[in-house]
Amino acid sequence: MNTPWRIGLLFSHSGATALPEREHEFGVRLAVDEINRAGGILGRVIEVVAHDPAGDPAVFRQQAEILMTVEGISVIFGCHTSDTRKLVARSVERRNGLLWYPASYEGFEYSPNILYGGSVANQCIFPLSDYLLAEYGGRSYFVGCDYIFPRETNRVMRDLVDARGGEILGECYLPMLPSRAEIEKVLIDIRKLQPDFVFSTLVGEAAQVFARMYFEAGLGLDGHRPIGGASITECELARLGPAAAKGIVTASAYFSSLDTDMNRRFLNTLRKFYGEERPTSGWASASYAQMHMFSRALEIAQSEDADHLLRALHGMRFDAPDGPILLDPDNNHVWLTPRVGVANVRGGFDVVWSAPDLVRPDPYLANSPISPMPMGRRVV
Repeated sequence: MNTPWRIGLLFSHSGATALPEREHEFGVRLAVDEINRAGGILGRVIEVVAHDPAGDPAVFRQQAEILMTVEGISVIFGCHTSDTRKLVARSVERRNGLLWYPASYEGFEYSPNILYGGSVANQCIFPLSDYLLAEYGGRSYFVGCDYIFPRETNRVMRDLVDARGGEILGECYLPMLPSRAEIEKVLIDIRKLQPDFVFSTLVGEAAQVFARMYFEAGLGLDGHRPIGGASITECELARLGPAAAKGIVTASAYFSSLDTDMNRRFLNTLRKFYGEERPTSGWASASYAQMHMFSRALEIAQSEDADHLLRALHGMRFDAPDGPILLDPDNNHVWLTPRVGVANVRGGFDVVWSAPDLVRPDPYLANSPISPMPMGRRVV
């Protein structure tokens, strides 16, 4: 029997971001299953070595070290939050491995040893700000978790709101697992200030609990004063229920309603093995696409060496569930198609806007004007 190709997984099954991290892992495993059923890569199957950091940033770094030393694995798929990514980056950079990072994030980073599979601000926050201010008004309220991604993303959003003539009425930060009392204080503030929309950079459990309590408080009824952000997918909607989720506005490249050949294949595979009721998400779609890109690069490079893989990956185009994507050789981020979706009563999103073309990632916002941009094609 041929020796398998071995990859590491570093996704939490518990903790504040367990849901999106389990979705990332699900996407990787779904792709691995497809690849192995088709005979593997060069006649060798892919073997997954999974570790569960349980939401502890320090454990992410420890387990990355174990994967790369004890297990002898150089390719890791993992992380959701920016603090864990930055810790794992130290290990993969030191040992010249590769980290495939599938989450949307704040940008302002480049590592030759990280493949960034999610959107950055110019691909999600820019179109979201244009849509929210145009559709609901300029008075906003910011709420986020207290770590890198929310603070950096809110810094960008503040500039975008200011440039569009809007006003930020309030801004607050909560723990990764806030208490109901802490959320109640924010809701009281929102009720008092009466913003046109709430921009949320809460993640994981915090985002779900906040959205449920927001609905229970009657703050977002009848399409007024929606929650907008980039951390709610169909899987979070399933947790919330259609009544509580209706009207949430999300920026993402992927929505399960997209009519693409690759998305139909993705959903058919998912439903064949997990049933019609199993929701999917942008979290799973991104890691699924990354795994298939890795397998294609592996076939070309015939090696798990980082340098060989990167030569095969740079400039690679791949038909992902959300449409074509392209790995930018200058910054290791992906070109993708930004979209804006509004949650409906069926537990999904209606895509209300889609960029007409792929948008190049601009993680440092070196070429992305803060001034309002044309919204392009509106989908109705």
